[in-house]
Amino acid sequence: MNAAIRAVVRMALYLGYEPVGIFRGYEGLIAGEVQPLTASDVSGILQRGGTILRSGRSAAFRTPEGRKKAYQTLQTHHIQRLIVIGGDGTARGAQTFLEEYPDLQILGLPGTIDNDLYGTDLTIGFDTAVNIAVEAIDRLRDTAAAMGRLFLVEVMGRDAGFIALHTAVASGAEAVLIPETPTDFDAIVRVLERGWQRQKTSSIIVVAEGDEAGGVLNVARQLESRFPHYEIRTVVLGHIQRGGAPTATDRILATQLGAAAVQYLHEGASGAMLGLVQGQITLTPFSKATKSHAPPHPFLLRLVEILSL
Repeated sequence: MNAAIRAVVRMALYLGYEPVGIFRGYEGLIAGEVQPLTASDVSGILQRGGTILRSGRSAAFRTPEGRKKAYQTLQTHHIQRLIVIGGDGTARGAQTFLEEYPDLQILGLPGTIDNDLYGTDLTIGFDTAVNIAVEAIDRLRDTAAAMGRLFLVEVMGRDAGFIALHTAVASGAEAVLIPETPTDFDAIVRVLERGWQRQKTSSIIVVAEGDEAGGVLNVARQLESRFPHYEIRTVVLGHIQRGGAPTATDRILATQLGAAAVQYLHEGASGAMLGLVQGQITLTPFSKATKSHAPPHPFLLRLVEILSL
């Protein structure tokens, strides 16, 4: 997000605008936490994780009264155009805000590690989250191989399995469990038994937190009863995936989209989320961006199974 903020501020200055930052998202907009931002204010933040503007959920913004206060803040500070960064909740909030106050201009940037917004191949933060998970599993493999253990690693993904799937492929996991597909414990046991028969003493299974099996602890109980050969250990990576320095891919993506958002606002665009599809910057209406996300690539799912031989 910091890379996006930096690009927004400097592109706005380049086009002759006076950019301001709103702290704590919609909650800060309601409270009037607005501060002018200069080129120096965003210097040295490209490599930093998190966001210098901080973020937060806002129950008040879900009410008409809260959105009215937010609108009054914009009027008080003479803010005519707004760029929001976040996931589906941020986009839905922006859509409702525009429906009530159509004189505003609002564009969104897809900032969510889950990669679950329609209209973009990648969301800001996804690549970094996957790389952090892969690094953690690479380290776990050393222990798994030395001790002859089966590790079940839970990664984020409440409604979407993109982090789990990409992590599984990149780390050479033996299996992956994601919300978009039913969990087949018989198939997992077959994979483990096949490895056991060729004297494979360790395995890694990646589990998305939203998988219907119910998280790594439930998966572990199921597998312990069906496959007693392995000593099973569970690891929940949790919010570790949300921190750390962003990858080059995320920095470039955020920079492109941040600068493009200012340019599109300058040209009169509003009511849409920016994305990158096959290398091209696109605009997707907020209403469409939040309704669904593309399914996981079936070939990647098949690869996890094939390459676990």
